[in-house]
Amino acid sequence: MAIDRTSKFAFAQLVERANTKTASAFLDALVDAVPYTIHTVLTDNGIQFADLPKNRKGPTAMLRGHPFDRICARHEIEHRLTKPNHPWTNGQVERMNRTIKDATVKRYHYDSHDSLRSHLDDFIAAYNYARRLKTLRGLTPYEYICKIWTTDPERFILNPIHQMPGLNT
Repeated sequence: MAIDRTSKFAFAQLVERANTKTASAFLDALVDAVPYTIHTVLTDNGIQFADLPKNRKGPTAMLRGHPFDRICARHEIEHRLTKPNHPWTNGQVERMNRTIKDATVKRYHYDSHDSLRSHLDDFIAAYNYARRLKTLRGLTPYEYICKIWTTDPERFILNPIHQMPGLNT
């Protein structure tokens, strides 16, 4: 789960196991999903995102780098870690995780991971393109992104209006 701190745009994928490979693939998918340049990613200290604290300063770790950090470097993204034992630092993600659970697995029974994955995709799309948020003054996350594009287009890779679902897709 990823959430943009300013636009509240959410991106989620259901994976079998959280490891460095799925975390790296998630970041690649996130970069492809958003129409703007991502400059910073804040993650917790899980082993899928960073080496154990005791192994971070060793010569091998410094030379090879963590796989997630290599993906960040490839996309020119700064990778920051939350302070250990400070879960409130990732509060927006934690709150969105709870919202997703309340709307999916706590409310419905799924016969397969595919049906859960489909419902999750539908929920995220409805959230990003249809849910009006007070913090965005009544705009949806994607409407807010489009508004920012009109005032500051150099931050964007492409025109976000071209990615909006609807009759043109």
